Order: sequence, then structure tokens, then C-alpha cells
Amino acid sequence: MAEETAIFAGGCFWCMVQPFDQYPGVRSVVSGYTGGHVANPTYAQVSSGTTGHTEAVEITFDPAVLSYQQLVDIYWQVADPTDAMGQFQDRGDNYRPVIFVNSPAQRAVAEASKKALAASGKFSKPIVTKIEDAQPFYPAEGYHQDFYKKNPERYAMEEAGGRAAYQKKYWDRG
Repeated sequence: MAEETAIFAGGCFWCMVQPFDQYPGVRSVVSGYTGGHVANPTYAQVSSGTTGHTEAVEITFDPAVLSYQQLVDIYWQVADPTDAMGQFQDRGDNYRPVIFVNSPAQRAVAEASKKALAASGKFSKPIVTKIEDAQPFYPAEGYHQDFYKKNPERYAMEEAGGRAAYQKKYWDRG
């Protein structure tokens, strides 16, 4: 079977690479921008909040090794689905939580998973993560790629902003 892609937005893309990067079947995790109205945006443009884009990761994976369902399950554990205004210390529309689906099959998996999470009672607040059709994905500038490997100290500072505490509280991770 051919490789597929999955696109997830869950706050700062620096912090969304490492959670997926280590799984067998993941070929690449690229930081970038999607969901907006400006072609080939820069980090400065997206950060200004005027492009409509959100920071996201595009994951290329082998579905024979790691399913889309498994990726969605990982996503729920690393992005707070109850916070529509950003993620952890990152605030604003460009940090909103979104699952960008690129096929009817992905939409069915994402919708069913979101419904199951809402019904689970794990969260006292509503699940507000959007599920939207995939838009063009624009890779971010080179210095944003594999940030956790290139800048481990800065990455650790970003991770201290609440993501690890969220994972420990709700998913017994970390």
C-alpha cells in the first residue's frame, strides 16, 4: 500500500513533531502552515494572525505499519481538544486545534474518534477540535524543521508550557 499523509494542528508545531516522529511507520513529520488564505506564508506572516493559517504538522506514514486511527489516537493525547483559543502557552487562532482530513475515510475515522472521546467522559469541557478538509500545506522555513532535535534546550522550555502536564493528567504519559 502507498504512503498516506495526515495533517494535525495542535499548537506550536515545534512541539507537535516529536510525539509522532518516533513511531514505526512514520516516514516524515514536516512543520508548516495550512488552513489559511495566503500562499507560501512566512512564519512572521502566520504569527501576525492575518493569514488564517494555523501551525500544523504533515505526517507521511505507511498505513500498513501505523494506521490513521492510531495517529488520531496519538493526536488526542498531545493536543488539548477542549481549548479552541490555542494550546497551552500558545494563544491565538494560528494555534487552534484542527484535524485536517484529506479523504472521506479520514473524515469518518476522525469524526468517530472525536465522538467517542466526547462520550468517554474524560474531559469535563466540550471537545472543540475542528475537523476540516485539508487545504494546501506549506512547509515552514528550514530552521523550524526537527526543532526538538536542533534546539533541545528551547524545545524543553516550550514543552514546559503545559503540554507535559496535560499528558500526565489525562493520559498518564510523560
